[in-house]
Amino acid sequence: MPITQYPIPILSTRNRGHLQRIFSRRAQRLEEAERAVAPLIRAVVKEGDRALVRYARRWDGFEGKPAELAVSRRRIAEAKRAVPAGFSVAVRKAAQNIRRYCRWQMPRQWQRNMNSGVRVGQLIRPLESVGCYIPGGRYPLPSTLLMTAIPAQVAGVKRVVVTTPRPAPEILVAADVLGIQEIYTVGGAPAIAALAYGTKTVAAVSKIVGPGNAYVAAAKRLVARDTAIDFVAGPTEVLLIAEDGNPAWLAADLLAQAEHDRDATAVLLTPSAKLAQAVARAAGQQLKSLPTGSPAASALRRNGAIVVVRDLDEAISLANRFAPEHLWVPAGFPLGRIDNAGGIFVGPFSPEAAGDYAAGPNHVLPTGGIARLRGGLSVQDFVKIISVQQLQPAGLRRLAPTITSLARGEGLEAHARSVEIRLRH
Repeated sequence: MPITQYPIPILSTRNRGHLQRIFSRRAQRLEEAERAVAPLIRAVVKEGDRALVRYARRWDGFEGKPAELAVSRRRIAEAKRAVPAGFSVAVRKAAQNIRRYCRWQMPRQWQRNMNSGVRVGQLIRPLESVGCYIPGGRYPLPSTLLMTAIPAQVAGVKRVVVTTPRPAPEILVAADVLGIQEIYTVGGAPAIAALAYGTKTVAAVSKIVGPGNAYVAAAKRLVARDTAIDFVAGPTEVLLIAEDGNPAWLAADLLAQAEHDRDATAVLLTPSAKLAQAVARAAGQQLKSLPTGSPAASALRRNGAIVVVRDLDEAISLANRFAPEHLWVPAGFPLGRIDNAGGIFVGPFSPEAAGDYAAGPNHVLPTGGIARLRGGLSVQDFVKIISVQQLQPAGLRRLAPTITSLARGEGLEAHARSVEIRLRH
């Protein structure tokens, strides 16, 4: 049985049932949410701005006319006066680091000779437009705007659109710092529908990126039949591996993730029962001083765990099986043995919060085990790689036996003849 006198359960790998519940928590069931949002999407497709205004009034306190869905320069100016003096400076510094990292990620154009008479290469072309969905829930998330918009800008996307319900001043200031011209005060599934299919006020985009609640995720999954999306994200998660270390720091990292919402997952894997109890005690102490209403305690109790493993090998095996959104490991950890993680944070001075805001790598990362299949959002999500090939007569002649043999093996005679007709003279 898990040890439950702490705010976060302590269990061993022998607690198969409890462990399985924690590890299978990410199977987000979107079918019910899809049934709820499908009529909203249909309404936006049919009624356009009229539906956007109706839903914005119902859920987001919007009181204006359709034209006022677009955030005005006056409102942005007011936002600048509302934020602390150092906020814009922080945004610019974080943006500088994120932009530099994105430039390093950018794929390159190239052309090379495969062999004599055969030249191949690739072109890099940006998407035409991108919509960045920024949630408007418990906390404003200007950092998410930076993480979604900057990679698109570095990729060369000409039109970057932001939609967010009840735009917080921090989000408007961050958008202004980035030079974004289109900001719309619409949220939830209606915003996703507007970005996907367009209205009179909100022109459709080529791709939709950004996190959201289950209804936003369900809407993205529905419109993905017609518009590109990044991925369907679920509740946030962190997994830590530690044999020793500062219990207060480890507890702080668990709480930092748990305070997102009550569905967040925070897990520590350690072979040390002594460290497990010290971290649990530290978490209890730190919980007492968090702001009233923080969901951290509920998240730790519902979805958190400190798992006492046999050894480091078992911890690595569990981590790869879990495929966490965020993985924290100590300095000197054998990173070559990690196959599945959205983002990895190495060493005692690399808290996950650094990646959330300013270190440079993207914080929009795959959840729910999707890290087994892909990494986080990057500049490559906003470009197309177009292959190029040019063959000279000698190059085509050299390849002809291979091409025609494979073509006829597939029963495609015209393919083979399209080569042979060029080599008759």
